[in-house]
Amino acid sequence: MQPDHEQRLAELESRIAFQEHAINELSDALASARDEEARNTLLLHRALEELRQLRLALSSGPVTGDLAGEPPPPHY
Repeated sequence: MQPDHEQRLAELESRIAFQEHAINELSDALASARDEEARNTLLLHRALEELRQLRLALSSGPVTGDLAGEPPPPHY
């Protein structure tokens, strides 16, 4: 091979190696983002279910509680 061709080949190999590295980093970042999305989706579903349960409990009757255990209001 001629020296010019060898230099161009080396540059192309270097670019390909850089691109492969960048693709691997992007792939890892995408996998991490998908994992985080799955966790966030699960947390959101849990929070929505808890909210539904609270609404159901509040709508089923008056809130009852033992007021004797509560501290007196600040104006006492």
